[in-house]
Amino acid sequence: MQPSSQTPTAVPAPQPGSTGTTTSPEIPFGVNEVRLDARQWLIAFGLLALIVALTPTIWERLERFDTGADYRIPYPLSNDYWLYGRRLRQVTDARQVVLLGDSVVWGEYVAPDGTLSHFLNQETGGGSRFINGGVNGLFPLAEQGLFHYYGGALRNRQVILQCNVLWQTSPKVDLSAAKEDQFNHSRLVPQFFPQIPCYRAEANERLSALAQRQIGFLAWVVHLQQAYFGQKSILGWTLEDDGGTPAHYPRSWKNPLAQITLAVPSAPRDDPQRGPASPRHKPWSEDHTPTRFEWVDLDASLQWQAFRLVVEDLRARGNDVLVVLGPFNEHMLVEDNRPAYRKVRDGIVAWLEQNRVPHLAPDTLPSALYADASHPLTQGYALLAQRLYADPGFKAWLEKGKDPQLDRSK
Repeated sequence: MQPSSQTPTAVPAPQPGSTGTTTSPEIPFGVNEVRLDARQWLIAFGLLALIVALTPTIWERLERFDTGADYRIPYPLSNDYWLYGRRLRQVTDARQVVLLGDSVVWGEYVAPDGTLSHFLNQETGGGSRFINGGVNGLFPLAEQGLFHYYGGALRNRQVILQCNVLWQTSPKVDLSAAKEDQFNHSRLVPQFFPQIPCYRAEANERLSALAQRQIGFLAWVVHLQQAYFGQKSILGWTLEDDGGTPAHYPRSWKNPLAQITLAVPSAPRDDPQRGPASPRHKPWSEDHTPTRFEWVDLDASLQWQAFRLVVEDLRARGNDVLVVLGPFNEHMLVEDNRPAYRKVRDGIVAWLEQNRVPHLAPDTLPSALYADASHPLTQGYALLAQRLYADPGFKAWLEKGKDPQLDRSK
């Protein structure tokens, strides 16, 4: 055998005190098994952006959403603004009229077939020309955010917008009081401007609300929480205790994905809190006495300022807006409080006339047909619908909606 022509590499002798092993040279970032270059990062971000953009749209096609006659957003889903926008997108017939407003339009004390939209449909011979677009707990400052950011489907159609003077009955409900207060739909109100004195949310909460409005994926995530996890985050739902002592966590072992049924929850068929059989469905005089309200001047009212912006925003999108003022329960006012109320009411009518906004101000309903300061009972809604439909101005306004070539921006 010939000796190898290669010269063996000399191996350094171990130094005194060493273990006799060699150490590999240090590799920078050696713990990372996968490293992305600039191009790969761009691809990853592109895929993430695509998922964020398409998921809500795909989900809308997969999730079952049954509405039907007299549908209104269920009370537990009042904060599901993504679902509200989806409901409006379902209204594709340009001849249908969407009723917008707070719990008066929604129907706080009545069943779905006891609302204003139901009785207006009844007056016009049945069908579903009038759509209940009310949201429980809403108010003008929140309407401003809801219709602007989630009501994109409200374009080039007829809408009835309810104006409730209840929101001028005190600085507290106007949200112009200086004392900090908690209120519904805080994520819909202006977060920084105009400043709302009683709203003291932290900066991260305000920024989160702004992001939710602009990014549909975040609104969809809230929809999952509202519809399937009891208005809680998945983590909060999983770690919720049973209220006992000691506390137990019955959901800690459950699979959260099993909660997602791909069907939007419906309202209970018989709501114990609403309808003629409910103990709440009774005349206001059984539990209340005439009241003196601390009326807020229109020039200083945040809610009135927001309502005007709502009207302007809806009209800018080509909608034919009809404002219905009331129905406020004047029977609930003490006598010396009536002049202040009439000043507010007359100021609203004057602005509507000055800006050529079609409007109706129906007469006050009989006292026994109110449940409180602004909500009618079932028969009150029926009478209000009769009065509206009998008004020649209302009928003339409705006739315009039958013309598909109508330019509603005028």
